Amino acid sequence: MKTGVLILHGFTGGSFEVRPFIRYVKEQTDWMIDVPVLPGHEPGGRLTKITAEAWLMEAEIAYKRLKKRTDRIMVVGFSMGGLIAMYLALRYPIEKLVLLSAAAKYISPRLLLADAAVLLAEPIIRNFPPNTFYHLYRYKLANTPIRSAFQFTRIVRQVQPYYGMITVPVCIVQGKQDGIVPFSSAQLLYESLGSLEKTLIFSDKGKHHICYSDDCAQWFEKVLSFMQITDKHVLFDSEYIGCDNAGVVVE
Repeated sequence: MKTGVLILHGFTGGSFEVRPFIRYVKEQTDWMIDVPVLPGHEPGGRLTKITAEAWLMEAEIAYKRLKKRTDRIMVVGFSMGGLIAMYLALRYPIEKLVLLSAAAKYISPRLLLADAAVLLAEPIIRNFPPNTFYHLYRYKLANTPIRSAFQFTRIVRQVQPYYGMITVPVCIVQGKQDGIVPFSSAQLLYESLGSLEKTLIFSDKGKHHICYSDDCAQWFEKVLSFMQITDKHVLFDSEYIGCDNAGVVVE
């Protein structure tokens, strides 16, 4: 059985936001991974005239493209990509859903830029090849038009009323140091989603760009374990799994 993983990046971002997680999954599995670039986010792209519908349509096209090559699909969404991932879960068959710093509440482009600036200055970036996307990311954030931010809020409003209709097994990862997406956002999703199988992972040191957290290796392993379980009838007992930097609540 061929497994496909569709990974959706965040608002004004790109694949670099989830690159460490992509690398980890590739090293541990033979899964087919697709990371589409949402309209306006390509090199030289402009967000000014891009609508929420264009982002959602691109995600749907990517899903259908991957579906032709695989037997089952899991969807991972970072930040705004988490909202788009939930949108797909409402419309198409999805095996598992992973939400990383899912932006269930409004993101301020200014705060996102500040968080990115800290990320770029951290030594952990030195462990990854230099990428001009970081410079593009900084430029886009500094020049993000208000209209584009409004398009993001449209996705939030479109998906939020239907949280309870999402029943696919879901894993939510949230950083406790995230200054962009409120800590309560993850708890809101956990309580609101209609899924019977839910996993909630908190990263004590994680900021918004959760894939670059100091404790990412620990929650990477837990998320992959969640994704690898194929028996939909297996439910976890409630428990708290403690470790140095992250905890997991499974219900």
